[in-house]
Amino acid sequence: MSTRSLRKLQSNKDLESPKASENIEEIPECDENERAKDEDDEDAVDDELTTSSSSKSKKKKNSVNKNAPQNIFALLSEEAEKREDEDVDSEENAEKTENKANSAVRAKRKKKKKNKAKENQAVKPVEEEDEISATVRFIEQNGVGKQVTSLTAVNGVRSNECLGLTQKPVLSIEHRNLNPENEIRRIFGSRVVENDRTQRRNRSRPFRKTWLVQPKEGWLGINKTGLSMRLDSTKGDLQYFVFEHSKAYQKVQFEFLDAVETLHPENIINIVKLYPYHIDALMQVSEIYKMSEDLQGAVEMIERVLFVFEMSFHPMFNLTTGTSRLDYRRNENRSFFLALFHHLTSVGRRGCWRTALEVCKLLLSLDPENDPLCVLLMIDFYAIRSEQYGFLVRLFDEWESHRSLSLLPNFAFSVPLALFHLSANDESKLKRAEAMLQRALIMFPGILFPLLDKCSVAPDSAVQKHAFFTSTAQASQSVELQQLIELYVGRSNSCWKEPGVMLWLENNVGKVLERVDVNDPLVLECIAKRTSTYRGTPRNIHRHLIISEIKEALSRLPPEVRFSPILSYDPLPPLDAISSYKRPPKPPRAAQQLGNPVSAFFQSLWPSFDPQAPAADQVGAVGGRPEGADLRQGVATLVDAMRHLLDGIRFTPPPAENAERENAEGNNAEDEEDEDGADDEWD
Repeated sequence: MSTRSLRKLQSNKDLESPKASENIEEIPECDENERAKDEDDEDAVDDELTTSSSSKSKKKKNSVNKNAPQNIFALLSEEAEKREDEDVDSEENAEKTENKANSAVRAKRKKKKKNKAKENQAVKPVEEEDEISATVRFIEQNGVGKQVTSLTAVNGVRSNECLGLTQKPVLSIEHRNLNPENEIRRIFGSRVVENDRTQRRNRSRPFRKTWLVQPKEGWLGINKTGLSMRLDSTKGDLQYFVFEHSKAYQKVQFEFLDAVETLHPENIINIVKLYPYHIDALMQVSEIYKMSEDLQGAVEMIERVLFVFEMSFHPMFNLTTGTSRLDYRRNENRSFFLALFHHLTSVGRRGCWRTALEVCKLLLSLDPENDPLCVLLMIDFYAIRSEQYGFLVRLFDEWESHRSLSLLPNFAFSVPLALFHLSANDESKLKRAEAMLQRALIMFPGILFPLLDKCSVAPDSAVQKHAFFTSTAQASQSVELQQLIELYVGRSNSCWKEPGVMLWLENNVGKVLERVDVNDPLVLECIAKRTSTYRGTPRNIHRHLIISEIKEALSRLPPEVRFSPILSYDPLPPLDAISSYKRPPKPPRAAQQLGNPVSAFFQSLWPSFDPQAPAADQVGAVGGRPEGADLRQGVATLVDAMRHLLDGIRFTPPPAENAERENAEGNNAEDEEDEDGADDEWD
C-alpha cells in the first residue's frame, strides 16, 4: 500500500471520530508549496519501496533492505507496516500486497455502508453476502422464535427452509442424496470417484442432467422412445400423473409379449438390441442377467430403465416435494415402481444406505395410501443402517394414528432400536425405548429365537425353558404373521449384532419374563390381538415377498402363489388393473388348439398349414381346384391317422405273473449255486 493511501485512510478515520468533527476548524491549512513538497517526497518513497520489493521477490529468503528510506507516515498506521513486513518475509511480491491492501480498503468502505444502513434502519443485502450471513440477518429482523410463513428468497434459498422454522414433510427428498456417488465420496473420500468424474467431464454429454441415475458411457442417445407423461388430475396439493405409450411403443410391447411366450431368452435380448430403451424388455433382461449371476449387467439394465423414465418426466413432476402421485393399477406406471424397488436394493448392496433410504421415501411417496410394494416393510431397515433415527421416529409418530404401524413387527422393533441410539444423553427416550421394546416382545414373542439364531447368540437357559417364547409363541402365531417375522429377521438381523444393543435386548427380555410371571394384563391383551388380527395376507405383501428375494420369507408363501406363473417384469398384477390399450387377439393355430405332437411337427415344417381349414372347393372357389388342395387334404388325412394311432397307444405295466416267475427263476438260480457249492465241499 502506498503512503498516500495510508494517509488518506488515517484521515478518514480521524474524520469519523467525534473529536475530529469537533476540532476540525482548529486544524491549520497547509501551504500549497509545502503540500506539493510532501507529495514529491511521497512519490520518491513509493518508487524506492516498489524497486526494493521487486528486487527482493526475485531472491529467495532475502531480508528487508536496511538502506531503504524510512516511511515518514509509518506512525499513522503501524498495523499496515506489520502486514507489509510479513508479506516481504513470506516472499510475496508487491502486487499481491497492494491487492490485499486495496481489498481491505474496500471491506472498510462496505463496513461503513453497513453502519450507515443500520443507523437508517434500512437493511440492504450485500452483493457478496453468503448464506450464513443472510440467515443471521434474517433472524435479527424477524426474531429467533418467530414463525415465518412467507417464502421470500434469501440468496436463492427459501427463508423457511434456510432457518428450519417450518418443518419439511416427512417424505421430502433432497436431490443430492439420490446420487450414490455423493455418499461414496462422503464415506471413502473424493479420490475414489475422482477419476470417474474426470472421464465423464472430459467426454461430451449427449444427455441432460438427471437425478436418479447417471448415464453410462456407451448408452445410445434418446430421440423418441414413445414413452411420455401427462398430468391426469389435481386434488389439493397432490398431482396425479400417468405414463403413456405411443402407437409405435404399443407395437413393440406386443412383440415383447410374443417373445416372452416363446420362453427363449434370446428373443427378449433381440428386442433390446432393436429397441434399446424398451422398459419391460430391459426389466426382463435384468432378471436374465441376475439368474446368470451377472449382477453388474442386471444393475445397468435397471439404471437404463430409470434413465428412460426420468427423461420422459412431466415438467411439473417433482421428485422432492412428495406431492406427485402415480396409480399402480395402471399398466404403464407399474414398471417405474418396480425399477425403483430393484434400484434401491442394488444401491443397498453397495453399502449406500442413505441413498437407498431416499429412494424408499420416493417410492413410498408415489402412492402412500395403498403402498403397492409394501415399502413400509423395509424403510425402517434403511433408516437404521443410514443412522437416520430421527426420521424413523418421526415417521412412526406421524403415521401411527392412521396406519397402525405398531402392528408391523419391523416397526415394533426398529422404532425402539432407533430411540435407543438417540438416548445417549436423554433419559426419557431410553425409558420410551425400553417400554416399546418390551411391548414388542410381548406382542411378537416368536421373533426372539430366530433373531438370536441369526445373530449367532445362544439364549439364556431361563429363556429357553420358559414357555412364553416357545410353545405359547408358536400356538398363537399364524402363518401370515410368520411371514412378516421371517421377513424382518432375514433383512434386519444385522442391526442387532452390536454388543451394546444385544445386552440391552437381554435386559428387556428378563423384564418381559417377570411381567409374564405376574400375569400382566398386557400379555393377555396382546395374545388376543395376535390371534385375531393376522388373518389373510394382502396381495401387496405377497408381491413384496416375491421381489425382495429373502429366502426365509419366500418359503412361507402359500401354494397358490408359489406355484402360479409369475412374470418378473410384472409380478402379481393388481386384480383391478387399468390398461389404456389391449393386446389384439392372435389368430388360432391348430398346433396350439390340438396340442398334438404330430400337428406341431407339421406346423414347424409348414407354418401356414392348418388341418382344420376347409378345402378350397368347399368354399366355392371359382376356376377349379387351387394348387396345393390335394396336398392339404392328404396331409390332413395323414394327421388324423397319426392322431388315432397315438391315441390307441397305451402303456401297460408288466403283469404280476411275470414278476412272480422272475422271482421264482431267481430263487431256483440261487438254489443251484448252493448245490454246486455243497458238491465242491463234498469232493
